[in-house]
Amino acid sequence: GITVLMMSLSSLFNMQGLWTALAGLVLGMIFVHIQFPYLLQDCKYGWTLFRIKLKRDGFRKRKPFYTVLECFLERVRRQPDKALIIFEGREYSYLYVDRQSNRVARALRTHADLREGDTVAFFMSNDPSYAWLWFGLCKLGCAASLLNYNIRSKSLLHCFSCCGARVLIASEELKAAVEEVLPTLLEQNISVFILSKDCNTPGIETLLDKMEQASDEPISPELRSKVTMVSPAVYVYTSGTTGYPKAVVINHDKLWAITLYLSTCGATSDDVIYSPLPLYHGAGFNLGLHGAIERGMTVILRRKFSASAFWDDCRIHNVTIIQYIGETMRYLCNTPEVKEIDKTHKVRMAIGNGLREDVWRSFQGRFGHIRIVEFYTASESNIGFMNYTGKMGAVGRENFYQKRLCPYALVQFDAEREEPLRDSNGLCIPTPEGETGLLVSEITSAAPFLGYCGSPEQTEKKQMRNVFQKGDVYLNSGDLLRFDKDNFIYFQDRVGDTFRWKGENVATTEVECVLVALNFIEDACVYGVKIPGTEGKIGMAAVTLKAGREFSCSEAFLHVSKYLPPYAQPQFIRIQSCLETTGTFKQVKSSLVREGFNPSSINDLLYFLMPRDKCYKPMTQIYYNSVIAGELRI
Repeated sequence: GITVLMMSLSSLFNMQGLWTALAGLVLGMIFVHIQFPYLLQDCKYGWTLFRIKLKRDGFRKRKPFYTVLECFLERVRRQPDKALIIFEGREYSYLYVDRQSNRVARALRTHADLREGDTVAFFMSNDPSYAWLWFGLCKLGCAASLLNYNIRSKSLLHCFSCCGARVLIASEELKAAVEEVLPTLLEQNISVFILSKDCNTPGIETLLDKMEQASDEPISPELRSKVTMVSPAVYVYTSGTTGYPKAVVINHDKLWAITLYLSTCGATSDDVIYSPLPLYHGAGFNLGLHGAIERGMTVILRRKFSASAFWDDCRIHNVTIIQYIGETMRYLCNTPEVKEIDKTHKVRMAIGNGLREDVWRSFQGRFGHIRIVEFYTASESNIGFMNYTGKMGAVGRENFYQKRLCPYALVQFDAEREEPLRDSNGLCIPTPEGETGLLVSEITSAAPFLGYCGSPEQTEKKQMRNVFQKGDVYLNSGDLLRFDKDNFIYFQDRVGDTFRWKGENVATTEVECVLVALNFIEDACVYGVKIPGTEGKIGMAAVTLKAGREFSCSEAFLHVSKYLPPYAQPQFIRIQSCLETTGTFKQVKSSLVREGFNPSSINDLLYFLMPRDKCYKPMTQIYYNSVIAGELRI
C-alpha cells in the first residue's frame, strides 16, 4: 500500500513538473513575443532569402548557365498551352510566345545580321510582342535596351546611343517619332524596323512580314553559347527627373535577383498578375513579366494604366496579384466609390513602391484587406528592402541575414552641400537611430554595382570611397531614409529634393503628406526655391485641387501651422491643373524649381504665407519685388 501511495505521489509531482514546464514555456513565448514581436517573420524572411541565394548559386553552377530564357523554355515544356499573356481579349500561350520568338530570332539574324553580343533597342508601347521579341534576342545571345516610349528627339537619340545598339525596333504608332531622328540613325548605319507589314518611309524596314516568312522551329543553343551570367541582358533607364536618363546595366545574374522577387513574396503558379505598368520599366518587365514566368503564372497586360478600368479588368480575369508604382494607388482611391462592388474581387496581394501611408490606409479601407508588399530599390542599386510584415508606411525592415549578405548603413548628410558629412579622419558619420540619413551599401562580389552604360563619369560619381574605413567602396543610393527603434525602414526623400531652410533640413515627402490631408487639395509636390541674400532654400508647393473645391487661404495657413514647424511650412503655393510626372508616375520638380515664384512668368495662381495675417495671400508683382529686394522679411 505504501508503494502504491509513493508511486501516486511521484506521478503527481511529475505532472506538476510537466505543467510547470509548460506554463514556463508559454510565459517564455509570450515574453519573447512582447520583446520581439516580429521575430517569427524575421526568421521566415531570412530563411526565404537563404533559399533564394541557394537557388541563384545553383543557376550559376549549371553548364550551360541557367538564364531566364532556360526557365522560360522549361515552362514551355511543362505547360505549353497555359496563357502567358492575356491582352485586349486575346490569350497568348507559353508555346505561342516561344514559337514567335523563334521567328523573331531568324528574321533578325537574316535581315539585320544580328550576332551574339549585339544589342537591340525596343521603342515600343505595351504589347505582347515585347515578350517574343525579347526571347528572340535571348536565343541569339543579344541584349535588349528598353526605351521609354514618351521620349523624343535628342533624348531619344541620347538613350539609343548609350548602349551601342545596332538595331531599333519600334511600334507602328511611334513611327512619327522615329522619322524625326531617322536621318541621324541612318548616318550611323542603324537598322530600323517597325512592327508592321507595310511602311512607305525609306530607311525603315517592316518586321511582321519577315517574321511570318521565318520558321518557328527551335533555335540552336550554339548561337548563344558564349552567354554567361555576367553578360548584359537588359538595359533599363533611370526616370530622368534630372537631366537625360542613364542606361542601367542589368546582367543575367542581376536579372535573376529581380525575377525571383515574386517568389520571395509568396506568389505561386495559381496566381494571376495584373500589370498595367510600362514594360520599358524594370518593375513591369523584369519583376512582372519575368517573375510571372519563373512562377508559371499568367500576366494580364494592359497598354496603359487606367484607374477607371482597373477593377473591372481584375474581376474579369480573376486577378490575384496587382502591381503598382508611384501614384497609381492614389488614382485608384480617387475613383468614384461603388460600395456594392469595391471589395468584390479576388486580389490578395499588391506589390510595388512609392505608396504613401495615408493612401495605404485609404486603399485597404475601401478595397479590402489586400496584403500590400511595399519594397525599396532602384534599377542600379545593389540593395533592396521589402516590407514583409505589412507595417503601414514602411518600405522595409532591417533583417540580420540580409545585412550580413549585403552590408549597408545610413550616414549623416549635408543637404545644403548635397554630400555626406565626414569626421576629422575623412570617414562618414553613422546616423543615430531615428534620424534621417543617406543610404549607402557596400559594393562587394555578392552585391556588385554594374554601373551605367556609356557613362563612366556617372558610374564613378555614384560610388563613395573611404566610407567607414580607408579603401572601402560603397554605393551612394541618392536616397534619404530613416530607421526607427523597431528596425522599420522609411523612405524620406531623394537627395536634391530635400532642402535646408533656417538651419533645418526639410523633407519634402513629410510636407506633401501634410498638404494632401487638407480636404480641398488633391495632390502636392514640394520643393525648395532660392531667394537672393538668404542661406538655403525656402519651401514652395505646387498643388492640384479636388474637383469643385477652391483653395482656402485661412484653412491652409491654420493646417500647416498646426502640423509643420515654421521652417517646413511652404512659403509659396502654386495652384496647377495637373502635376507633371514621368512615365512611371514620379513627380518632376526640376521645371518647377526653375520657374520659381515670379507671378509675371507664371500663369498659375500663386499664394504666399503671411504669418502676421494668419493666412496665405495672393502673390502680386509688388510682393514679389519686395521679397527679391529683401524688403519683405521671410
